[in-house]
Amino acid sequence: MPGGPLAEDVFVNPVGEGADPHVVRDGDRYLWCQSEGNVGVAIWVSDRLTSMGRKHVVWWAPTAGPYSREVWAPEIHRFDGRWYIYLAASDGRNRNHLTYVLEAAGDDPLGPYDVRGPLWTGDGTPGAGENRWSIDLTVLEHADRRYAVWSGWPDADHDLQHLYIAEMTSPTELVGPRVLLWRAGTRVWERTQETPQSRGLLEAPQVLARGHRTFVVYSCAASWLPTYKLGMIELTGDDPLDPGAWTGFAEPVFAASKMTYGVGHGSYVRSLDGGQWWHVFHAKRDRDHGWRRALFVQPLAWDDDGAPLFGSPVAAGTPLALPARTPRHQVSTRRVWDLSGDDALAQFDYFGHHQFVAEAPDGVHLGCVPAVPINDYRTGEKLVLRDGHYDDLTLTATFRFVNDARAAGVLFRITGASVGYDAQRGYFAGIALDRRALVVGKTDGRGWTPLAETALDVDVAGWQAIDVRAVGDHIEARTGTARLEVYDQDYPYGSVGLRVVDSHAVFTSLTVTPEHPSPHHDASA
Repeated sequence: MPGGPLAEDVFVNPVGEGADPHVVRDGDRYLWCQSEGNVGVAIWVSDRLTSMGRKHVVWWAPTAGPYSREVWAPEIHRFDGRWYIYLAASDGRNRNHLTYVLEAAGDDPLGPYDVRGPLWTGDGTPGAGENRWSIDLTVLEHADRRYAVWSGWPDADHDLQHLYIAEMTSPTELVGPRVLLWRAGTRVWERTQETPQSRGLLEAPQVLARGHRTFVVYSCAASWLPTYKLGMIELTGDDPLDPGAWTGFAEPVFAASKMTYGVGHGSYVRSLDGGQWWHVFHAKRDRDHGWRRALFVQPLAWDDDGAPLFGSPVAAGTPLALPARTPRHQVSTRRVWDLSGDDALAQFDYFGHHQFVAEAPDGVHLGCVPAVPINDYRTGEKLVLRDGHYDDLTLTATFRFVNDARAAGVLFRITGASVGYDAQRGYFAGIALDRRALVVGKTDGRGWTPLAETALDVDVAGWQAIDVRAVGDHIEARTGTARLEVYDQDYPYGSVGLRVVDSHAVFTSLTVTPEHPSPHHDASA
């Protein structure tokens, strides 16, 4: 419906910010394993695939040492009743990247974890000779045995990235020597510049197994370019350690479209009912060289012979049907959030750069840029109440600008939220500090339409309070002595939330009250 809300049985991409998503299903929830600013590992826990849920940083790298920097592409796996996270890390120099394992103390994916490794990813037997550069290690289980598959250099002086394999004696130990599984650059489309002269680069192997067929999907070309893509090999023999037992596909299985490019390094997971397969991957935010990326989710199909059908990458903002059995817990009663309390964000979904949100004793910081941001970009960072459904309402928020002050305020009657400045359908009322104005406007998922604005005498360093009342097509916003009144009927219902635009603000409270309350109301402390 152009200019109107999205239905509650659809979602849009991108669902989050980041790269190298590794998602596993753990009962009725999903665990998203992500690098935290390249110096830690975070597990985001969600009851659905269409938003990442709540972030838990489960491990921070030490301040110095061989695995203190460049923490890349962590993957979480559960073996023998215990959780393990495989990651690449270095001392700050890429040439020193090796693979380490975080081993959980028990059967809790949120830890605590102890560091093991580095794993032996070199030639010869473990400890004999020099260990070799390795990243993106994953685990293949076949015929009751486990194998590690990773991206590695042939030696310390050549940064060709081949795929290697070795058997595992335990989740934290490999049997050497490594075996060259698949050589990089055998096809031009696997090379960084897609030219015969550029170097071969294979990375991010992921196992995709179904029925009697086992595949390894890999990323290739250059992750910093729009031409990043996926290739695939299949185990057609009996022994995974025999390179001759693998057969490659002659063409990429997943490549850029006009609208979605730089696609790769994904993972594969089933819907909560087990009947659907979903492909989670990252894509570039722009065509410039660099690693500014966002996370996408789309269906994965299978042909009649049991081979995966990836299709084309979906365009941002395209409505897709929710994965089967996605929960819907409609929230439409009165709610009060003390955002300086524990679990302040437990009921909200965050859309923005993973380093730009923080819970602190003074409230929730939105749009906060750390001292050392990693591949950062602004997106009008926002928090949206999960499963919120309000039509006529009163909404109140308190907040304070910290710096980079452009605008901050509240969202209401919001559907179709995703990563992006205007990537939601609904209304925004806020203080535009750069213009000293109270503003009301709407977004349609692609752009911003101002509805009203009035001058505002505002204390830049002080606490702000904004109140919104929306009844039918009548919207009224107030802050201090300023008041706006507009009429618009494009968005009659949706969720509520908080948003900043090129600003850092700390929010301390949010209250939503329906104009026609149900017989029961509740509050979240």
